[in-house]
Amino acid sequence: MAAKVYIVYYSMYGHVAKLAEEIQKGASSIEGVEAKLWQVPETLSEEVLGKMGAPSKTEVPVITPNDLAEADGILFGFPTRFGMMCAQMKAFFDATGGLWREQKLTGKPAGIFYSTGTQGGGQETTPLTAITQLTHHGMLFVPVGYTFGAKMFEMENVKAGSPYGSGTFAGDGTRWPTTVELEQAFHQGQYFSGIAKKLKSSSA
Repeated sequence: MAAKVYIVYYSMYGHVAKLAEEIQKGASSIEGVEAKLWQVPETLSEEVLGKMGAPSKTEVPVITPNDLAEADGILFGFPTRFGMMCAQMKAFFDATGGLWREQKLTGKPAGIFYSTGTQGGGQETTPLTAITQLTHHGMLFVPVGYTFGAKMFEMENVKAGSPYGSGTFAGDGTRWPTTVELEQAFHQGQYFSGIAKKLKSSSA
């Protein structure tokens, strides 16, 4: 049976969604892995989203906390709000208390990817603080480390992402993930899924 990798994200303007799509491609490139995209529920009203200039949501299905228990590995993606994960993703994690009580996520591999507005806007603090959510569930954090190779040391051009996971800079909203950022996202999906597949096989 294929290893199920869920890519669960929140994206207001589409930057994180773009990373998620590339991660799915990377994950799906591993034989024996089934990668699926999910969105977490929105907490803002349509009126507020309209005033913020947010585009309409995509057709990616909305996940419920109980759906997480079906995954063999989960990658969580979100934009930064003041150096930490956005409220929508935090609200979703807050709703996983039932899974925590029953230890449904314990031992499952998990990874993180993210978007920030600026270079000093939380590329490290966002994933670092998000790890607390995974820790309380007993999940196995799988960082990218430096497995992306030489491109981790890109200095000629602005590049987001880190050993924690892939990332992008949104700037004022007009900057989109660069080729290198998308390549790291693809790599993260591929690398993470290989580990999720091995863990599933070893526990079978």
